[in-house]
This record gives sequence, structure tokens and C-alpha cells, in this order.
Amino acid sequence: MNVLQPNKKTSIITLLTNGVSQREIGRKVRVDRKTIRKYARMADNHNDTQTTADISKSPGVATGSGESLDQNPPPRPPAFEAPSTRDEPMPAHARSACEEHRPWIEEQVRLGRNAVSIYQDLVELYAFEHRYNSVKRFCRALRQKNPGRYDRLEFPPGEEAQVDYGLGAPTRLPGKTTYRRPRLFVMTLKYSRRCFRKVVWKSSKEIWAKLHEEAFRYFGGVTRYVVLDNLKEGVITPDIYEPELNPLYASVLAHYGAVADPCRVADPDRKGSVENAIQHTQDTALKGRRFESIEEQNQWLMHWEEQWAAKRIHGRMKRQVQEMFEEEKPFLQSLPLNSFAYFSQETRTVQDDGAIQVHDCYYAALPAKLHTKVMVRIYDQEIEIIDPKTLEVIRRHVKGQRKGMVFMEENDRIFNPSRQTGRLLAQAAAIGPCTETLCKKLFEGEGRLEHRRMRGIIALARKHSAGHIEQAAKIALERGLRSSRIIRKLVERIVEADLAEKEKTSSALTQEHSLIRSPQDYALFFETHAAGNGCHPHILQ
Repeated sequence: MNVLQPNKKTSIITLLTNGVSQREIGRKVRVDRKTIRKYARMADNHNDTQTTADISKSPGVATGSGESLDQNPPPRPPAFEAPSTRDEPMPAHARSACEEHRPWIEEQVRLGRNAVSIYQDLVELYAFEHRYNSVKRFCRALRQKNPGRYDRLEFPPGEEAQVDYGLGAPTRLPGKTTYRRPRLFVMTLKYSRRCFRKVVWKSSKEIWAKLHEEAFRYFGGVTRYVVLDNLKEGVITPDIYEPELNPLYASVLAHYGAVADPCRVADPDRKGSVENAIQHTQDTALKGRRFESIEEQNQWLMHWEEQWAAKRIHGRMKRQVQEMFEEEKPFLQSLPLNSFAYFSQETRTVQDDGAIQVHDCYYAALPAKLHTKVMVRIYDQEIEIIDPKTLEVIRRHVKGQRKGMVFMEENDRIFNPSRQTGRLLAQAAAIGPCTETLCKKLFEGEGRLEHRRMRGIIALARKHSAGHIEQAAKIALERGLRSSRIIRKLVERIVEADLAEKEKTSSALTQEHSLIRSPQDYALFFETHAAGNGCHPHILQ
């Protein structure tokens, strides 16, 4: 039988007591891991009063050599307990390597971070040189020692309401013999703990918002804040800093003058009042009950709230709930005169004709740019087109009642005959008054069909001057000409005649000019110069 020296046995027990890992004990004491595990099991199975001598009597373990049977037993080890439960300070050699970082680690544990992330940050931030196991043991001890701490939130009357879903009692499905538990909606006033309860078969964005409206009207007023969970009916994108609310839900709360305050993710204790109200409803009002219809269950919930829940004495406040509600009611915000106009919101793309398609009807979206995205709010009787960047309403239209309806004014059409005519007449006026008058007469005669002739006349300005076109337009008005082809020929003739006149005038001026010599003078000059007479042009008379 192998002999385990007393000092090593004492070291093993002491290190196990201080929470050192078995791997680390084996490295320090140089003892097989199986022996260490045996002592660990013994420590778990024996109480704190057992001594080292008692453990040493276990079969298969010798506590000394054969030559020292009369040796004094080793000193008694301390009671086997977690270091975190001791009242006396630990000696320096037994302190955890994480002790100097205790405040920071406690804060991280309170935030719910695991030991791996804490160890990584210790290495990165504090140059921690010890092993991960020490951090793991330290965090485990902190979690056992320090339960979660929560602030007791108190709010003045009319400040806050909390909402959430739970499960109602089994209820018969309409037209069937089977039962199913519907969803239980509860809104609780934080100050008075007065509640509104209602069960629904299914939830949606609109149902969620309408339940809030019913609750506000049941209480006769509105709180300033509504605390909710991050369910999809209320919150599209949860975020600790800027959560994105469902547009319909945000609009309903804005209509009633309330502000949504979503909880942080995985933080249900922030709305503990409504959580307790749901649990109290399930355990007291609905436990063991079954209803034949959802209306029957809602009637029972309303009766139970008025008869029992509102008259109970609140356990902490020691006051009746109804009494506190009467005290809170004057502090609630007044209800608006009109109910909220519900809508569905969608995103549409502006098509090539400047319109959007909604439920097989077409609505003008100008001045929105082509091929851009716009928000569309669809009400019962109308639709709104909204700029997604500024959230400003661009257009409002009456909602189409049948498929294929088009809601576009003349100015909204990309190919608008009147807008085309106006642009053509403006171009004609830039050429001259006669051209403008001619184009007007063309349009008055045949309307849109004369647009082609008007474009043909205006296109002459690409090659010819405005003066020539004006002359041709004047002649066309005098003679009643309407063909753009004839007017083009007329302009070309005017241009040709003008060029011929300029050439004639230029030729006459050249023959009569006194400074220009005659051809005979130049012939005489060349003959004289070729004969070698040395005669120069200036000598010629």
C-alpha cells in the first residue's frame, strides 16, 4: 500500500478547503489526481466536525511510514467550508488572486457577465497573470454569496402604468369542443395597483394598441409613461439606448399623451408590478376554472377585479387598492375627445409614372422622386404618403373602393398634354411673337395632334436664326400655311435669298473701290518684271 505523508495529506485538505483546483493541488503537492479526488469526496461526505485522524482511518490510505507508527498525528485541518462563508479574514497565502479586483468583479457579476468574459477583461485591462479557474471559483462564490439586488421603485400618482401578456384560463374555441388558453392582457397602475384585465385569442399590432385604449378608458385617464416588455407588437428593435417602437403603437400613445418606456432585454423585474398582477390573476381568479367562451372569461375577470381585487388590502402599503386608485385618479391625464384612427403602414416605391400602387389602386406620389421609397399609411377612408426621412405627409388621397382606380390630377402626370403644350409655346415665344402666334393657332385648330408640327417649327432654331424663322412664320400667318414642311422650305428660301443679296452687295462694292487695281495693271506688272526692267509695283501709274 502506498504511503501518503502527513504533511502532504494536510496540504491537500487545506488547499481543497481554500478552493484550489485539483489540477493545481497535484502540481503543488505532487500527488496523483486520483488521491486528490478521494479526499475531495471524503470532504463532501463528512461534516465539519470530522478530524484529519478520522479521515486517515479510511481503508486503503496510510498516514505515515512503517518506521514511525508512534508519530504524533498531523494537526487538525480547518472545517471544510467555502472561503466566502468565513467571518475571519483569510491569511495572505490563502487569499484568491482575484481579491484585489473584487469591487470590479462584483460589479461585472451583478451585470450578469460570465466568468470567461470577466477573465478576458482582467487580462486585457489589468494584466491578470493567474489562471482562469481562479476567476471561475471567485465568481461562483460571489454568486452564492450575493443575491441579486433590486431597487424599490416608487412613482407618484399618475406617473406610470405597466403592461404585459400572460395566459388566461382554458376556454372553449368557437364552434369546437376543444379548449385553449387565450392571451391575458394586464395593465397595472404602478401607484395604486389597480388593474385592467382582458383575454384575447390572438395578438397583433392593432389588437395590442386597442387594448391600451380600452384600459385608458376603463381607468378614465392616462398615465405619463407606459412600461412594457420588448414584444414585437410594441417594439420593433430592442435597444438599451434608442429602442425602435412600432409606428402604430407609438402613434396611439402619442394620441393619448403617453410615452413608451421599454424594459431592457432580459430585465423583467423592471415591470414587477404587472408580473405580480398576472401571477395573482392566474393563481387566484383563474386557477382551476374553465370557460365556455372568451366573453364569459372577460366578464368574470371584470367582476373579480371590481369585487375582490380592487377591495383587497395591498400587502406593502397596508391600504385598500380602490382607495389608492381614487387618490391617483385626479393625477391621470385627460382622455382625448376622439378615438385614435387606426392605420396600417407599408413601404412603396414610386413608379415611372410618378404613382404608387396600394391594394391594386394607383395614387400620385409627386413631388416624391421616381424610384424612391415612401411610407404609406392606410386608413379606412384615406391614405397618406409620407416622406420616410422627414416623416412629413407628402400627399393625401381618398382610398379607392375598387381595384384599378387611379387617383392622379392633370399636373401629376409625367406625360401631360397641357404641360407639353405649355413647354412648346414657351420655346416658340423665345424665337419670336410670330412663331408663338403660329404655334398657338396650330394647337387651337387640332389640339394635341398639332404637337408634332409645333416641334418641327421649333426645331428650325437649331440650324437657322430666329429672324429667318420669324419671317417665315409671318408669311405663313398671312397665307394660312400650316404644314411644318412648307414652313421649313420657306425658311430655307429666305436664307438663300438673304445669302444671294449679301453676295451681290459684296460684289458691287468690290468693283467700285478706288484702292483695288484693275487686272490690266497686274498683267503689266508681271510682264515688266519678267522682262527684267526692274520696275516695281509702286512705279506703275
